Amino acid sequence: MVTAPSEAPPDPIRLEVLRQLFTAIAEEMGATLRRAAFSPNIKERRDYSCAVFHPSGTPVAMGDHMPVHLGAMPMSVQAALTAHGALDPGDVILLNDPFEGGTHLPDLTLVSPVHFGESDELLGYVAARAHHSDVGGMSPGSMPLSREIYQEGLRIPPVHLKRRGSPVPEVYTLLMANVRTPEERTGDLDAQIGALHTGSRRLMEMATARGTTSVLSGMEALLEYADRLLARGIESVPDGVYEALDHLEDDGAGSGPLPIRVSLEVRGASLRVDFTGSAEQTPGGVNAVSAITSSATRYVLRCVVEALLGVALPAGGGRLRGVELVLPSGSIVNADPPAGVAAGNVETSQRITDVLLLAFREALPEVIPALSQGTMNNLTAGGIDPRTGRAFTYYETAGGGMGAGPGGPGLSGVHVHMSNTLNTPIEALEHAYPFRVLEYGIRRDSGGRGLHRGGEGLVRTLEFLAPANVTLLSERRRSGPAGAQGGEAGAPGENRLIRDSEVNPLPSKVTFAARKGDLLSIRSPGGGGWGDPES
Repeated sequence: MVTAPSEAPPDPIRLEVLRQLFTAIAEEMGATLRRAAFSPNIKERRDYSCAVFHPSGTPVAMGDHMPVHLGAMPMSVQAALTAHGALDPGDVILLNDPFEGGTHLPDLTLVSPVHFGESDELLGYVAARAHHSDVGGMSPGSMPLSREIYQEGLRIPPVHLKRRGSPVPEVYTLLMANVRTPEERTGDLDAQIGALHTGSRRLMEMATARGTTSVLSGMEALLEYADRLLARGIESVPDGVYEALDHLEDDGAGSGPLPIRVSLEVRGASLRVDFTGSAEQTPGGVNAVSAITSSATRYVLRCVVEALLGVALPAGGGRLRGVELVLPSGSIVNADPPAGVAAGNVETSQRITDVLLLAFREALPEVIPALSQGTMNNLTAGGIDPRTGRAFTYYETAGGGMGAGPGGPGLSGVHVHMSNTLNTPIEALEHAYPFRVLEYGIRRDSGGRGLHRGGEGLVRTLEFLAPANVTLLSERRRSGPAGAQGGEAGAPGENRLIRDSEVNPLPSKVTFAARKGDLLSIRSPGGGGWGDPES
């Protein structure tokens, strides 16, 4: 175990200054990654996350990026350290294996140590994760309707991308030989490396200005503060056992509905989160690995603590002392290889979040909001761009309705909970891909009625200007997100293929070959309403 040098704990003001400095490092890492990235998914949609870690591998600060990434990244750092032990200055570890700290294969994570001074004292680690628009596999975009992980793309255990600052060319060669868009992948990886350089440089500047003892002691104090804050938050929840159940509609391979069940046992400052009773892992690729379920749990706890105490829990969430997570092995919330997991990261993570919020609502009915859209509405497409004669791969998620809460109506057309991305602007999308955007706007009257109305979903219609292989991964197409405290459910989503002027409904999860001139319309769910609409 790594311990910080002995120093008196910082006073509250200095602790907040250090907290903001560490957070600023993670935010600047994200800004570097965004500016340098090649793909619209990273540059425009900001489908990335960056974080700073204590020498023990515990997160200290995270950017305001993707919750589903951030909560899982500590397991990636631990996987890198387990595989390679102490990392040398200039090392960069690459991984995406969901069963070794990753989430799903398109999320490539880079981890690097930060050493300081002639003694190479370890200050901590910096990490950057980004969703790459293709990492191989059976369909463009690497988000297929898979039945095993081998169909989803190149699976990378923790390996050196750089050793003491020098690239490992064999790893680059192997990776680029297995993707459809190697130049874009190289550019995005270089942008991630640039983010690590930014984080390392800023952390070393902190050590130069304040001393390594102050930096390391500040990290330790922030972790202790987060642990105390989380304990206070849990103590504010009435003791008891609170249970909830929700379902994934299907796995895209003929199985469903698939239950996700949770039991929360609160005793003072301790919390037991037990997913026993959830579905066994399923043939389709909606299985979540333990990193995903842990990430959703971290996110919900952060939301609940802030709602109860009015104080933001540090993004890393501390060490989660006092929280016991029970994840049945071989289940849809803790899948074993070779389960397909492409949609577990994006769809099952949202349902896990919903179930946790439903359970907390049993204890805190006047605090917890109605359910939000509960899906990321994933669209991947790929083919040959007739303008260039080269392969393209496109990935995007769509916003929808946020659930209303006790404080007011839900937001409309936004990414919610485990997603925190933007949309691809129409101009950037049409420039990068052979598509035309025919419609993009609010889906009126899709939010659930209530004292406070749920947020509205979106309507987005694309015209394909070239043939493409298309995959949709979505949820909440049969029933909409539930309301709360007498509020009504939001409208379920819809997927439509318009071919030769004929409207064809599409299932929530489907792969098809789009023709030139086809229209694809995604109509995302509205959020649930909160409170009796007749009040």
